[in-house]
Amino acid sequence: MPHFEGDIEKGPMEQASSPQSSSSVVHELEPAVAAESSAITAQRLSHLNEMFDNDDGQFGLDDFTEDEIQAATAIAETAQSVNIPPPRAIQSSGQQTTPELMEIFYQRLFPFKDLFQWLNHFPSPTPSFTNREIAFTLQNDVYLRYQSFPTYDAMRKEVIRLNPSRFEIGPVYSANPRDRKIVRKTAFRPLEKELVFDIDMTDYDEIRTCCSGAKICNKCWNFITVAIKVLDVALREDFGFKHILWVYSGRRGAHAWVCDKRARGMDDTKRRAVASYLELVRGGAQTTKKVNLKRPLHPSITRSLNILRDSFSSAILVDQDPWKGPEDAEKLLKLLPDKMLNQELKKTWEALPDQSSTSKWACIDRLAQQGVSKSLDARELMEAKQDVVLEYLYPRLDAEVSKHLNHLLKSPFCIHPGTGRVCVPINSARPETFDPMDVPTVTQLIDEIDEYDATHKANESSETLADYEKTSLKPYVDYFHRFVSDLMKEEMKEKRQRSQENQESLDF
Repeated sequence: MPHFEGDIEKGPMEQASSPQSSSSVVHELEPAVAAESSAITAQRLSHLNEMFDNDDGQFGLDDFTEDEIQAATAIAETAQSVNIPPPRAIQSSGQQTTPELMEIFYQRLFPFKDLFQWLNHFPSPTPSFTNREIAFTLQNDVYLRYQSFPTYDAMRKEVIRLNPSRFEIGPVYSANPRDRKIVRKTAFRPLEKELVFDIDMTDYDEIRTCCSGAKICNKCWNFITVAIKVLDVALREDFGFKHILWVYSGRRGAHAWVCDKRARGMDDTKRRAVASYLELVRGGAQTTKKVNLKRPLHPSITRSLNILRDSFSSAILVDQDPWKGPEDAEKLLKLLPDKMLNQELKKTWEALPDQSSTSKWACIDRLAQQGVSKSLDARELMEAKQDVVLEYLYPRLDAEVSKHLNHLLKSPFCIHPGTGRVCVPINSARPETFDPMDVPTVTQLIDEIDEYDATHKANESSETLADYEKTSLKPYVDYFHRFVSDLMKEEMKEKRQRSQENQESLDF
């Protein structure tokens, strides 16, 4: 179903990623009905704090000039505490949120100020924020595009009013997205947006044996963990990017937001080049060999192999055991180059049908060393095994997400409607410590607020905390705040340097 350039569309949420233009439809949306609220305890706070305690650097008022502080928007993020009956337990599938819970979450927990500063790169509004497209998916699946806001407070109030099931972030345009119909078409074009990457577990369904479809477990989450390690180091070392935010998708994947100014300004040609550089696994389910690399390997691929080797034995051979059955073992044989060696391997495996993938992988080298094939090229076999490691464990990207400047992507800290989990940041320095099963749900967070308030009600002299600080969301919000702080510090430093250089040029 095509998108209504105007503003409202009813259809699958996935269509949001490919914006198109047509005539608009104008609707008046009723204000969201006020809801009652409340929520569980912070049992995992200790574990979560350990995940993020390796980051330092705070962003305080000392980093701003007096004029910048006065220009900054300072909006209070407080809401009165109300109560609702205890929510039902979160199930593994189905709708795990309600409009009432979502409204409470936006009012009391969503980090709007940090999100504003992340998109704006400055304390007071700039075109990076005011000309930024925000797209809402409402509770009735109506899709509202080309929204933009003059201030952080305006965005916060509108999100609370509309109470969307989720919202997505698009590019910064050359004009305000709300004015696109009154400016010339040639004058309305996307100028910048973070370079983004999407890794989805369903792309590993032909490999993973523990789960399929929307289901995930700790075993198959290793694919995402390894992908973050490989891509993060490539983006930093090969392209020189520094500000890379990894975010859990809420169910079965992760998104990367490369926020460096240089990355945001890339056109589609440059984005396609980066995506192509990072994409190794190509071909669908019918493709026998999905990795075909020339030798010698590029240094970045050699580096990736060194990362993957550390995880291949446990993540693939043990956890997935992909070649245990006879038919599955045939898939492995098709990836090896020597026919005579393959025949001997097949005989050995048929004689011992219960061999694990670990045993079969070791058997390749053992028979090769025994000289069962006189035509065997040892280097060719080694390279084939390298390709197997890459095919089974190298990141599988949804490259189309990365190639287009106008692609929209779900905002951090949204709630996944199917799981009720928050789309929280992942510490890329230690992705192996992230457990998607430990990510808080919206119902859990609201219960945590209620339990904290009930526990501390008698102690009126206790310190007043923001609601998120009472919950297991705190380490994630704190991590995001530090990330935004570092990004803003660099942006403002560069801005001051440019201003100083311009002044020196004028003085000369």
